[in-house]
Amino acid sequence: MILRSTIDRIFETARVEEVIGEFVVLKKAGSNFKGLSPFTDEKSPSFMVSPVKQIWKDFSTGKGGNSVSFLMEHEHYTYPEALRWLAKKYNIEIEEAEQSSEEKAQMNERESMFMVSTFAKDYFHEIMLNTNKGKAIGLSYFKERGFTDETIKKFELGYCFDEWDNFTNAALKKGYDLKFLASTGLTIVKENKQFDRFKGRVMFPIHSMSGRILGFGGRILTADKKAAKYLNSPESDIYHKSKILYGLYQAKKEIAKQDNCFLVEGYTDVISFNQSGVENVVASSGTALTPDQIRLINRLTKNITVLFDGDAAGIRASIRGIDLILEQGMNVKVVQFPDGEDPDSFAKSNSNAELAAYLENSAQDFINFKVSLLLKDSNNDPIKKAGVIRDIVTSISKIPDGIQREVYVQECSRIMDISERVLFSELAQLLKKGLQEKSKSSRQQNTPQLNPNEIPPEFAIGQEQTKMGLVKGGAVTNQKIDQLSILENEIIKILLLYGNEEVEFTEEVIHVDDAGKEKIDTRKYENTVSAEIYVHLHEDEIEFSNVLFQEIYTEIIHQLNQLEKLDIDGLINHKNSEISTIVTSILMEKENPNRQLSNWEGQNIEVKSALEVLAKDVNDVVYNLRRVLIGEKIDELMSEAVSNQGSPIDLEVIRNYTSLKMRLFEKLNRVV
Repeated sequence: MILRSTIDRIFETARVEEVIGEFVVLKKAGSNFKGLSPFTDEKSPSFMVSPVKQIWKDFSTGKGGNSVSFLMEHEHYTYPEALRWLAKKYNIEIEEAEQSSEEKAQMNERESMFMVSTFAKDYFHEIMLNTNKGKAIGLSYFKERGFTDETIKKFELGYCFDEWDNFTNAALKKGYDLKFLASTGLTIVKENKQFDRFKGRVMFPIHSMSGRILGFGGRILTADKKAAKYLNSPESDIYHKSKILYGLYQAKKEIAKQDNCFLVEGYTDVISFNQSGVENVVASSGTALTPDQIRLINRLTKNITVLFDGDAAGIRASIRGIDLILEQGMNVKVVQFPDGEDPDSFAKSNSNAELAAYLENSAQDFINFKVSLLLKDSNNDPIKKAGVIRDIVTSISKIPDGIQREVYVQECSRIMDISERVLFSELAQLLKKGLQEKSKSSRQQNTPQLNPNEIPPEFAIGQEQTKMGLVKGGAVTNQKIDQLSILENEIIKILLLYGNEEVEFTEEVIHVDDAGKEKIDTRKYENTVSAEIYVHLHEDEIEFSNVLFQEIYTEIIHQLNQLEKLDIDGLINHKNSEISTIVTSILMEKENPNRQLSNWEGQNIEVKSALEVLAKDVNDVVYNLRRVLIGEKIDELMSEAVSNQGSPIDLEVIRNYTSLKMRLFEKLNRVV
């Protein structure tokens, strides 16, 4: 267990903008930073980072928190893992108490798979560098490919002995469970025997964007025609081939810096380019390019340059990938290598300067690439030329931005010597067809979607909110928002922002004169906001329906009423990430880019400040909370009366509650 003193030091040192900047391209926006959400596929940035408050908020999903919560959300780290990542980044030595056997037993399966994968990476790397067989077979292969010691270390390359169970036995001796060796695919288990999946192969560890080992690629070194040349880890809880890009961990900083990403096919293409000084390069690892892979790049840059082999297979792959990239709103260029060359061989046969010059001078936009490629086969045949034009317009139709579509139509018109009117007509038909297909698909799914802009993000109906208890019973009824949760959230908001403010309140005092008539007097008094709210809720014995809100409320009241100081950082950095998310959502509410602001000043309308109406806001939220609770109590009594047929209804109690509710309506100036 990491000691509290170390945790405090990590939180004091870590800068949220630096941490998130490792994964998201952030741009200055006033005193804050903004960028595209790393959790959704969005076109307009709604992800905000506040260096002053040291918090972040993703307004498209409602998620938010501090540096630790970001790593937990984005990289699926546990709380201790996120702390260790930050400690490593900022060179902080971790002091910890020894884990108990119970704590070790609590390690979940996913984390155990990561541990096994990390051990495998270290083991394969170590035996290649420090054993005779490893040096003679594995290391010599990489040296023959021209890879330097520095490159081999950077990509943590390795070798698996050509023996049935050498790695498996080594892992078992170290205490790793065979269950996780099998679930990661490192070991194949059959009946009463097990053997190494990657035996006799050189190893390419595959990292996540943050550097965690997700899986491996292994290349065979023998001429066995029955065995696959390259073998990847099987799909698992931590390895999804279609959602991974090889080399992204090593390339992410340079991609953001160069504002461009080179996309290649294989592991050695990435490694050779890196060694040649081109570090902003990733590989699809031999798979057909997927939208998930493109979205990974989209977090770092809007520009992709596709590099494919000069053979027919590479050309077909590049054509398939172009439309997918355009659909994601990315800018795409293509570099085609000479026949017989691939990125790996070309990088080895040319100097660093020659490679850089070729990449710059040979890059074409997708229209010129398709024209130069497809017209070769048309032989001036009008039918085939029409097919080329239709193919290009189909690609243009994939672009979500209307202005870009029009520019590309004009470019196609110029290159292909055809009128823009004809091209726009064809484009309109394709767009209409696409809309019809989407509409049809939507009707078939028949899944009504709740517009997240219609309600505050923290109350958007979803998995996180259901888990937090914001939606009663985990279900949505007629898309109604839980009124109690909204009011409880408002109380927390007022306490966080103004809890220690001293405000003048007005109290109504009811007197009964000698004639028995009620007389209402008012008196003014000063009190802190936290004390006023506490008195109201305490005298009515009100507890929050949301357990997280209750925990936050209890902590705030304790700090403000007992310590007379609110530790905002302690709540932001709370060990419960859900509490951190709620607090962050409230503090970042004003930064919401979708928040509609009224231009009252421009209309010469005077608007009172938040402090001027603070007393009214406190009274309103307390009275409304009472009103809702009383309404629920009346409903409960009526429901009991209906279910207990024959039992007398206590009408006096219901009348008293109704009278209280009417009085609250009067206080709130509500029309009944």
